[in-house]
Amino acid sequence: MELDSLREAFDRVVEKRVLSSTKVQEAIDQIVDEVKQVISKMQMMDTDSMDSCDHSPILAELKAKLNEMVPLNQLEGCQKELNVALSKYLKVLEKSFSTDISKAYRNVDFEASTVNNIIANHFYRQGLFDLGDSFVHECGGSDETYLKLPFQEMYGILEAMKGRNLEPALTWAANNHDKLLQNSSMLELRLHSLQFVEILTKGSRDNALQYARTHLVSFASVHKAEIQKLMACLIWADRLEQSPYAEFVSLAHWEKLAEELIHQFCSLLGQSSDSPLSVAISAGFQGLPTLLKLTTVMAAKKQEWQTMKQLPVPIDIGPEFQYHSVFVCPVLREQSSDENPPMLMPCGHAVSKQSITKLSKSSSRPFKCPYCPSEAVASQCKQLHF
Repeated sequence: MELDSLREAFDRVVEKRVLSSTKVQEAIDQIVDEVKQVISKMQMMDTDSMDSCDHSPILAELKAKLNEMVPLNQLEGCQKELNVALSKYLKVLEKSFSTDISKAYRNVDFEASTVNNIIANHFYRQGLFDLGDSFVHECGGSDETYLKLPFQEMYGILEAMKGRNLEPALTWAANNHDKLLQNSSMLELRLHSLQFVEILTKGSRDNALQYARTHLVSFASVHKAEIQKLMACLIWADRLEQSPYAEFVSLAHWEKLAEELIHQFCSLLGQSSDSPLSVAISAGFQGLPTLLKLTTVMAAKKQEWQTMKQLPVPIDIGPEFQYHSVFVCPVLREQSSDENPPMLMPCGHAVSKQSITKLSKSSSRPFKCPYCPSEAVASQCKQLHF
């Protein structure tokens, strides 16, 4: 993928820049040290002698030492390597990006208000509330307070967590207790666990134990192992950082909990934790080089790809963009439905139920997987649920 070569070229520039910067800084530090020593010698000579002293020998010695210590060609070599890497990176950039990408997309009619809402929503979910307000005002949109208010609440909670204040997060989790359970989320338990540890490390064992009896008992029947770990923390209260449960006081633990809160907060709003605009642009950036090559090849063959129902080549994008719940049978090339659900074969490949029926010819005899040499019978295939 061209993006990989772009990253490699950029990494080489960074590596050479760091090397060059380090060499130059080392040289400067050595020069400064030598100059300071010479200045000290000159000041001592002036102090010891009443007459004016000739500093020429000392300065000549300094010049010779500097020329010997920091050869100019060494610094020039590092700078030359950096310039070569930067030049190659610029060439990769020019090769990877086309000034005209209009031939790689179809003209689709969008409602301006819908696109504006997506952009405004992106600003708000990133916490850029002033920018979002300015965008809505300048595009002449209506009041988008309903888009902004939920994310203002979310960022208020996150800001409090940065200050080690879990009360807003606990209040939100308590208000959404039932919905979090429906999502099979342990967020509320983890928030209470973290609050328990905070009380234990900053307060006393008795206060922490009282908090556990008040807030953690209701989770004990389902999350016994987690509660047992928390109770074991009582033994290590004065040295929890050196205990087997040091994870509870690590900064990474707070960061993971903040990420989970963002995920659950957006989920309860019916939205992805990732900005749809950001996902669309990132996926399009990865798929664009393939589309540009396709248009060039199709133009040479005097064919029009935009009229095709299906692209003749796969668009290689990262696995982080492959999370939708729509399954298209690779055999029949049809989208699955309740009547024709996806089925998992013993070999791990998935096809639709109708494909299995056709492959097995409605009998119990073994049939070959359309993608590998493995054989299976229809009764061995299990329905996949999304």
